[in-house]
Amino acid sequence: MSTNQFDSLDAAYVPDPAVEIPAIIEAFLTRLTELAPGFDPAAAQSLAAELAEAQSHRIVDEAARYNIALSTTVLAAFRLLPGGTDRHTLLRRALNEPFAEQIAQGTRYALDYAEDAFSTMVAISKTREEHAFGAGFTFHRAADDDREYLLEVRQCLYHEVLKAHDAAELTPVLCEWDESWMGAIDPARHGLTFERRTTLGLGGTHCPFSFRRS
Repeated sequence: MSTNQFDSLDAAYVPDPAVEIPAIIEAFLTRLTELAPGFDPAAAQSLAAELAEAQSHRIVDEAARYNIALSTTVLAAFRLLPGGTDRHTLLRRALNEPFAEQIAQGTRYALDYAEDAFSTMVAISKTREEHAFGAGFTFHRAADDDREYLLEVRQCLYHEVLKAHDAAELTPVLCEWDESWMGAIDPARHGLTFERRTTLGLGGTHCPFSFRRS
């Protein structure tokens, strides 16, 4: 399945959850099968569909449909992994390893060649808020000017779905996805800093995404 969107991060990038999230799910299940012999990806897909159906009332737009599918696939995999394994570590590795370097490279390329890396990064963030996350997430912009973009995620659909299934402890597995692009920001090279000190999944009151021109 094509994942070319991850290679073309720039101010014109428009996420497509209908393309990207099925590719992420497929890669996640494939990698998990490699890491955990005996894991049954077909059973995980079947259970994930049942769990997603129970959350169908949260489908407020198409982005929500696919974000629910991702979070319930992670939950289903957690439930079906063989006993005696470090399930949290396996989930983190399986979800993030397939695309981590690709996303980091795409982010570095976008910022290295941007006329204004700060403005480009803010534009990418705003586009992802609208198209990748959508109405299932609640965003608040504490600051939005030429020096700072301070975004607060006050409701996270991943977290809400997992809480509903008594599995809120899995939210950090999904939070870790951001570390690929976060680590690609070089303040000395790109003229901006980024900070995310906590998340809802880690017990915070919100997820603060703080971009500042340095």
